[in-house]
Amino acid sequence: MAEKFERHRQPWTAAEIQKLHTLAKKGMALKAIAKALTRSEESVKDRAKNDGLSIAKLR
Repeated sequence: MAEKFERHRQPWTAAEIQKLHTLAKKGMALKAIAKALTRSEESVKDRAKNDGLSIAKLR
């Protein structure tokens, strides 16, 4: 069963966005970034796309 995120549909804070940018620039994988931010992979992917970031495709 997929992990349940308590933060469903919560707006992104400035600190979370900053952390997303930092982790993406370090080349972390999507799954690791999602776990670090306690957000779903889909949410992280959408936010990164909106901000023009590329997430490493490590598996």
